[in-house]
Amino acid sequence: MRTIGEDGIDKVANMVDNYNRMRLDCLVTLGGNGTHKNANLLREEGLNVIALPKTIDNDIYGTEYTFGFHSAVDIATDVIDKIHTTASSHDRVMIVELMGNKAGWLTLYAGLAGGADIILIPEVPYSLDGIYEALKSRQRNGKNFSIIAIAEGAKTIKEAQMKKREFEKHRLNMKYHTVSYRLAEQINQKLGFDTRVTVPGHTQRGGTPSALDRILATNFGAFAADLIENENYGNTISIVKNRLQATPLETMAHKRKQVTRESDEFKTARHLGISFGE
Repeated sequence: MRTIGEDGIDKVANMVDNYNRMRLDCLVTLGGNGTHKNANLLREEGLNVIALPKTIDNDIYGTEYTFGFHSAVDIATDVIDKIHTTASSHDRVMIVELMGNKAGWLTLYAGLAGGADIILIPEVPYSLDGIYEALKSRQRNGKNFSIIAIAEGAKTIKEAQMKKREFEKHRLNMKYHTVSYRLAEQINQKLGFDTRVTVPGHTQRGGTPSALDRILATNFGAFAADLIENENYGNTISIVKNRLQATPLETMAHKRKQVTRESDEFKTARHLGISFGE
């Protein structure tokens, strides 16, 4: 945001000018990592800022949940639930591609809730051999269908070893529309399994919010109002151990909360026999 582009516009100066011109007491921002980085940037400029974590990715550092996440999980889980019918009746491998370019919380939660057999997320690079073996193992056990929940940002082990620019060029030149269609063709060619893809896309970002998200957002908003009343600026609202707290923007604005192998949900999936394609 501090870089002045070809248009010659100083975005930061413009935001500060607008804040002052409108004689604001405080700017309240709602959003994900980019929003929090900019909120912290404006804090550094001396503006009164309060941030609220709103993203379906649930990847804001310092808070256990963001509002929007549970609503998206409900939608994604419903998709996986409905895919079971076709998968089982037609003996197919069904791949459901969910949102999540850098964090796999949405895919992990929906995969767990919806009964996916394989879950592929950006934080855990997968091997094709690992996926093939998981599918063949299910077939040997008399299960002639499988459901794969894959995040849009899932990577193979080879891709995870690439440098950023190399990876971006690699993905740009990929002949497949998305990672899920590439995987479907690979499974078809290697195992001969009838494999289909479903991409719910931006439906995950809309619709009616869940009751849990409504309560969470309301709690965040009320807590933010208290901070503003007390002139306690420069914070984002977090929920930790089911308690609301103020977290300084500078401590979390450049960090991302990601799934690890120590995450409870990851361990649960492993206990249930869900494969991560390793």
